[in-house]
This record gives sequence, C-alpha cells and structure tokens, in this order.
Amino acid sequence: MRLSFFSFLFFLSISLFGQQFSERKIRRIIKKIPQFEKVHIAVSVVPLNQTKPKASYQDKHYMTPASNTKLLTFLAAVEKFDSLPALYYKEKDSLLHFKATGYPLLFHPYYPDSTLAAFFEQKKIWKYHPSASKMKPQGPGWSWDDYSYYYAAERSPFPIFGNVVQVFGSASDLKFLPQAFEKELLVDSLGANLKRDKFKNQFRYNPETWKTQDTLYKPFITSDTLFARLLEQQIRQPVKMEEQPLELPWEVLYTHQEELLYKALLQDSDNGIAEALLAMISQSHFEKMDIQKTIDTLQNQWSTWLPDPLEWVDGSGISRYNLVTPRALIAVLKKIHQRVGWQKIQTYFPKSGVSGTLTAYPNLKNVYAKTGTLRHNHNLSGYWESQKGNKYAFSIMVNHYTTPTQGIREGISKLLHLFQKKLN
Repeated sequence: MRLSFFSFLFFLSISLFGQQFSERKIRRIIKKIPQFEKVHIAVSVVPLNQTKPKASYQDKHYMTPASNTKLLTFLAAVEKFDSLPALYYKEKDSLLHFKATGYPLLFHPYYPDSTLAAFFEQKKIWKYHPSASKMKPQGPGWSWDDYSYYYAAERSPFPIFGNVVQVFGSASDLKFLPQAFEKELLVDSLGANLKRDKFKNQFRYNPETWKTQDTLYKPFITSDTLFARLLEQQIRQPVKMEEQPLELPWEVLYTHQEELLYKALLQDSDNGIAEALLAMISQSHFEKMDIQKTIDTLQNQWSTWLPDPLEWVDGSGISRYNLVTPRALIAVLKKIHQRVGWQKIQTYFPKSGVSGTLTAYPNLKNVYAKTGTLRHNHNLSGYWESQKGNKYAFSIMVNHYTTPTQGIREGISKLLHLFQKKLN
C-alpha cells in the first residue's frame, strides 16, 4: 500500500509538471482580467520540443480565426514550393507566349517585383493564354459590401497592380494608376470621398471632401480582357489573347521574391497575397486554379496530424465561415517550425513591438506571432522564446466581444506575460 501511495504521488507530480496551468487555474486568471469579461476565449501553449501543453483552456473549441487562417496558407506554400513560380512563358514564331501561375506581384502598389516587371520590358509581341479556370472573385462568406476596400480586392488568375486602382492628387487634378480608369471618373458632389460602382469599373468622387494628401486604393472588377489591356498600356507593347488552348513546353520564370511575399502575408497580413498563394498552389498541383479543391486536398493530407478537422474556405481569413481550434493552430505552428526553422520564423513573422501587426503589442518581448482580427474577434497565435532559450508555440483566441479591440490586446498581453513569467 505504501509503495502504491508513493507511486501515486510520483505520477501526480509528473502530471502537474506536464501542464503547469490547469483549466481551472486559467479560468481564475481570465476572470481577473477585466478586458475578458463576457468574451469567448480559448488558449493553448505547448513547448516546441514537447507534445503535451503547458497550458490549455477550451482548446478543443472552434473559434473564428480571421487572419490566423494565413498560417494555414503559409504552411501550404512552404510545403509546396522551394521557389515561387512567377510566370509560365515560351518564345515561339516571333511571339512571346505567357500564362499565369497565380503570382500576385506584377506592378503591385506595395510589393512590386522588379524582376518580373523587367521581363515584360522586352520589345516583343506578347500572347496571353488565359487560364481555363473560372475563379470566383470573392471567397465564400465574404461580406457583400467589402468590394470597395483594398483588403477585399478580387481574386483572379493573373493579378495586376494588386487588382486595385491607386488614386491620388488634388481635387481638380485627380490621378489614377493605372491611368485607364481615369476616363471612368464621375463627379458626385453629394456622394462619398471616392466610391466605385458595385457592378462596373466606374468611380465617383466628391471634390468637396477630397483632400490633396489622400491616396486611396480601390479594387477594380477583373477580367482576362482587362488584364491584357492594362498590361499592353503599361509595357507599350502589343498584348494579344489566345482563346484556344495551346500546349507548349512552358518555361518557368522564378524571381526569388519569397521573403517579400511571405512578409507581406504574415507581417502586413495582405489578403490578396494570401488568396494568390492558394491559387498558385492549385495551379501547380492541378494545372488549374480551384481554391476549394486545393483546400480539400490539403485537409486530407494534413488529417494524419491535425487534432481537429478544419472549417477552411479561403486563404486570407476574410470569411467568417472559417473555424479552427487553438490546438489545431498549435499543430500547424509546429509543422511550420519543422519546415522553415527558427531563423526563418524570425524573418517572416511579425516581432512584438517591432514589425508588422505586432507593433500594436509594444509590451511583449521575443514574441513572433500572427494576429487575426475581424469585427468582434481577435486572435494571436505564434511563438515566443524565453530568456533561457526555450521556445513555445501558443494560440490565444478571443471571439464575440463588443468592447474595443485595444482592450482585448491588453488582456492578451497580460495573459501572455503571465505564461512567459511562469514558463521561462
């Protein structure tokens, strides 16, 4: 009996050591953080070199991930590509034939790819082969009224200018880039500052409310015909379209902009980049751009190590249809670490108080993580390195709050500070 009693104490101590924060303890901590009153919260913290969590609270509960969805997209991209293909091309019969890979940086307003732009400076007659894929310009569950905002720029097989119009200048001399849209501008003295018609590429602006320092980015309605016309005007070379499928031994142009793209995805949380990466994976794997088929295939491939199935519908997290558990995100974060290593995590991910969306978390130390925000939902999932050099993956997901998001950030900071202090 005595041996059994001490054996019980030994195994109890192992259990307590394995998880330093019980759900009951975390519940008490959360109740003492006023910013977490009346919220739904789920938490998981796991050392990168271990399997058992050091802290978990409702980590089996499904939550709205918002831009934490980009962690799934990032893992899919680094698993699929060593280098990202920018263009398929082939010179034949005095024509330079080309088609899309889904790559999004051609003349992008924030992340221009100078190598790709220089490729199109060749004095050639270009022939564009449109994708047979008919991509839906919006993802499932995107809000119908987001069409006018940069973060909801349309998906397309070959994005150009980020699929947005850049508008700047004075009220009396408004400039558009690309310039082709200037002739679609109408004055509306009773309307908004600048607004696009929902169903056509026509823009209205109010000169009374326009400010000279304004620079706005408005999505345009995409099409293959419009793409070819915009490219032709930009490069000042003929761009013809080949409607009939043509089998060619395509060559692939690599411009080696992985760091730029992945920083745009994770640090700036660019939705257009996220959607394009899934399109690129689909094109490479299936030779067509079928986002849902790609997601279904990835889920099937990942089912052997994911603790919970994903409700996953887009690359960016704009959709509220996405649902994921914190412990599933921990599994994804671990796979990312295994794939790219700690140095690349430090390069690609936002750093607390220093870069990307984590500049909103100035009080955290040595945290590399992805935020995810939709109205009434905010999440933080990523990594931290302790003063002793121990590395942890964590996910703190807060959904269905009605208070300002800044307060939720403060609550997450308090909780994460406590974990860092106890798990050094």
